[in-house]
Amino acid sequence: MTSQQLNIRVQTATTEVLGPRQREILFKIFAYALLITFALAILLPFFWMLSTAFKEERGLFVLPPQWIPNPVTFANFEKVLTPTPQANIPRAFVNSLFVALTTTLGEVFISTLAGFAFARIRFPGRQQFFGLLLVTMMIPGVVTLVPSFILFKELGWLRTLAPLIVPVLFGTAFAVFLSRQYFATLPQELEEAGKIDGANMFQIYLLIFLPLAKPIIATLFVLGFIARWNDYLGPLIYLSGGKPDTFTVPLALASLQGAYTLEWTTLMAGATLALLPIVILFFVFQRYFIESIAITGIKG
Repeated sequence: MTSQQLNIRVQTATTEVLGPRQREILFKIFAYALLITFALAILLPFFWMLSTAFKEERGLFVLPPQWIPNPVTFANFEKVLTPTPQANIPRAFVNSLFVALTTTLGEVFISTLAGFAFARIRFPGRQQFFGLLLVTMMIPGVVTLVPSFILFKELGWLRTLAPLIVPVLFGTAFAVFLSRQYFATLPQELEEAGKIDGANMFQIYLLIFLPLAKPIIATLFVLGFIARWNDYLGPLIYLSGGKPDTFTVPLALASLQGAYTLEWTTLMAGATLALLPIVILFFVFQRYFIESIAITGIKG
């Protein structure tokens, strides 16, 4: 008997022994076990970060590893929240919050407005302009890094928050694309009803389409806020050499590293605090992700 015939007989026997319901249950058990394994692998570094944040320095590199802090200490958080000449973490939180909120709110409003125009307003060259916008998404950010630095230097914006806010304040190509995809799925009757009532296109966007765009607005807000909150390269280039009071959270955390030493427990405490806004934001708006992706995938 060949191996192929043996495999066929094994599969036939399995099919006869297990009914459709049993096979479905077996598949679900395997799928859930695989997902749980991957989830644990992803969450393990975060658990270690949280554990390290509550440890004393002497308990960090013991063998075997100490997963549960003993004793539990809050001294690392107190140290992080105490301003020093090198880093002012509380002020950095305020700076990051200001940058993330202003840029994200501006990005969401302008991008949804542009997406509405591309989706609902017919004007000459609409498809060409939209295609050109998509092409800009393929250009790596590092390509424009040097010209942007020279421009902001000439404007006198170095060591200020302006280079982190202004370029994103008026929308991004990805946000415009996602907004356009969403608005294209809404029925034409909504637009026609607004025109019958005497509304112009901006009123139709503001009063009819925007209230229906909560899933895409929430998704863009979360993605934009996370990107701005976690941005390290921009602050490193434009804020380095300035006062610690102008630093954002990633740059302030990086400044905790000394020239010869690194206090991992203090750094992990700072990283834990920096992660809290992202976790809260994600759990509040997570249900909108699936809804927005499902809707924007209907048609292009």
